[in-house]
Amino acid sequence: MLRLPAVRRAVSGVAQAKPSNVHSVATSAASNLVEVFVDGKPVMVEPGTTVLQACEKVGVQIPRFCYHERLSVAGNCRMCLVEIEKSPKPVAACAMPVMKGWNILTDSEKTKKAREGVMEFLLANHPLDCPICDQGGECDLQDQSMMFGSDRSRFTESKRAVEDKNIGPLIKTIMTRCIQCTRCVRFASEIAGVEDLGTTGRGNAMEIGTYVEKMFMSELSGNVIDICPVGALTSKPYAFTSRPWETRKTESIDVLDAVGSNIVVSTRGGEVMRILPRLNEDVNEEWISDKTRFAYDGLKRQRLTQPMVKDVSGQLVTTSWEEALTRVAGVLQASQGSTIAAIAGGMVDAESLVALKDLLNHLDSENLCTEEIFPMAGAGTDLRSNYLLNTSISGIEEADLLLLVGTNPRYEAPLFNARIRKSWMHNELQVALVGHEVDLSYSYNHLGNSAQVLEEIAAGKHPFNKVLAQAKRPVVVVGSAALQREDGAAIHAAVSAIAHKARVTSGIEDNWKVLNVLHRVASQVAALDLGYKPGVEVIRKNTPKVLFLLGADAGCISRKELPKDCFIIYQGHHGDVGAPMADVILPGAAYTEKCATYVNTEGRSQQTHVAVTAPGMAREDWKIIRAISELAGITLPYETLDEGVNQALLSEPLIPPQLTVRDFYMTDSISRASQTMAKCVKVVTEGAQAVEEPNIC
Repeated sequence: MLRLPAVRRAVSGVAQAKPSNVHSVATSAASNLVEVFVDGKPVMVEPGTTVLQACEKVGVQIPRFCYHERLSVAGNCRMCLVEIEKSPKPVAACAMPVMKGWNILTDSEKTKKAREGVMEFLLANHPLDCPICDQGGECDLQDQSMMFGSDRSRFTESKRAVEDKNIGPLIKTIMTRCIQCTRCVRFASEIAGVEDLGTTGRGNAMEIGTYVEKMFMSELSGNVIDICPVGALTSKPYAFTSRPWETRKTESIDVLDAVGSNIVVSTRGGEVMRILPRLNEDVNEEWISDKTRFAYDGLKRQRLTQPMVKDVSGQLVTTSWEEALTRVAGVLQASQGSTIAAIAGGMVDAESLVALKDLLNHLDSENLCTEEIFPMAGAGTDLRSNYLLNTSISGIEEADLLLLVGTNPRYEAPLFNARIRKSWMHNELQVALVGHEVDLSYSYNHLGNSAQVLEEIAAGKHPFNKVLAQAKRPVVVVGSAALQREDGAAIHAAVSAIAHKARVTSGIEDNWKVLNVLHRVASQVAALDLGYKPGVEVIRKNTPKVLFLLGADAGCISRKELPKDCFIIYQGHHGDVGAPMADVILPGAAYTEKCATYVNTEGRSQQTHVAVTAPGMAREDWKIIRAISELAGITLPYETLDEGVNQALLSEPLIPPQLTVRDFYMTDSISRASQTMAKCVKVVTEGAQAVEEPNIC
């Protein structure tokens, strides 16, 4: 079982324990502080604090290449060398704990000379690629060579060359640029939990690669592009397309899963050029999944750009907004009441959900459903904590026992899975799983793949109950896919009973939440908050005359299941599953083209922002619904977001079939339209063994 080196904990400077007597602990900690000096300025630090951390505490930046705050200490680039007064040699600031009374000299002649020497060695073999390097403008090597390097080199030897490695369709390698900082190796091993990357050779012959040519098989692989301090690892889809200073950056939210990762959308000329992570310690830290990062090319393919209606021959033909909206309004006026139904898809924003609900309510219809099923037995969706990840994404780091039920978080919520691995490595988190055995990038106790196991645990008849009783902060996470089954209500009831029993027997703190649901689509929590019925079973039992599909592309209902005279309205941004069965198509805007609210699996409200304009005649979804209501004679009482539509969920309190590796890359209309994701599926299908679907059976 892989664990981080002890030095990682020694230099972290973060206390793991949280004592109850805060005042006494603070007094004790203050008495144990060590006084050191940085360029003559005194600073009090905890024992075990590194020289680099002590310097940063007083605002002095130390250059570094191999050191990264979220990775173990390697100490192999030597760029962080600083002088310690009365010490014969400079020391590596990233790996050297401070000692009482040390005077750290960050701007001395010896420090400058050491940095110049290290930079000279690093550039000795580095190619002169800056004019054509995709890292240009964002390169740590560029910045630090300008700041700390010399203006000349004494090396006359030929530069070495290293063969590029093919590690898949996502990451481009130019290994001649590599400076062996091993950030990518440590990320793969520690954060991603795969051992695909490593070093071979020694000294000048050292190379980083996969040894045997293969795809870097991780759902988080693209993050090595961000942490690479030189241009050795860059984005293949983004290669040679634009420079960072040419792009406009817009902060936004990812909606391709239910985590709600914070992102930055880089655009140029009305086109999304790339997507990068944005720091949010409570949600995604500084990582994003590969689907989030690389599926953006699907935003410009298979798009719906003009309204369309079916002609007398049954063919969809383009038309004007006026004709399309008038036809929809006329059909709605003629079919009021329960004969009208609506289904919301997985990427619908809260504003559109509010507008659609208001429209159907004005037409005396309550038939509003989501594609994803959720059991309605007991309190069902009336109790918000029944369908949230109550512990919160970051809260999993405080847990000491985790029971996963019918979920594969590695592909359903990669960033949540990374949190679990982080807690497993640093906090000795114990993990158990009910469902098919899968590779979760950490070890776990497999309890079985039958729902009967849950009933035994709920009844206190399973050996796992002893472990559960000893836990101080247990967490039970049930996947939304497990709740899609016919016995989903029984599974939810069993999981609720387990959570309740754990609270009673373990003496858990009152504010600690045990029961958690891990959703897979971005719109589900907001839809349940607003009163949408989960699943389309109601529509199957009482087939409507008019069906409004709002971005519903999961194929939850087919044309054959509906009457021949059922009028279908499809509103969305891609001509995917829902569009071909429609009588009228209304082109909507994708998440990068609108200011909209989304609620993630933990109940956190976040907003996207407009990065590019919607293509063609496409418009924001809530505006289209508002226009329909006006033509139908039931004008909705708002014309702008500021008039209350986007406030419907921002005032909510923050309560902190399962995917396989093949399915991970294509789960929605955007990723299904992405050529990059198609290449990933092809590589995985042909060259890698797919992970089995982890469903309870």
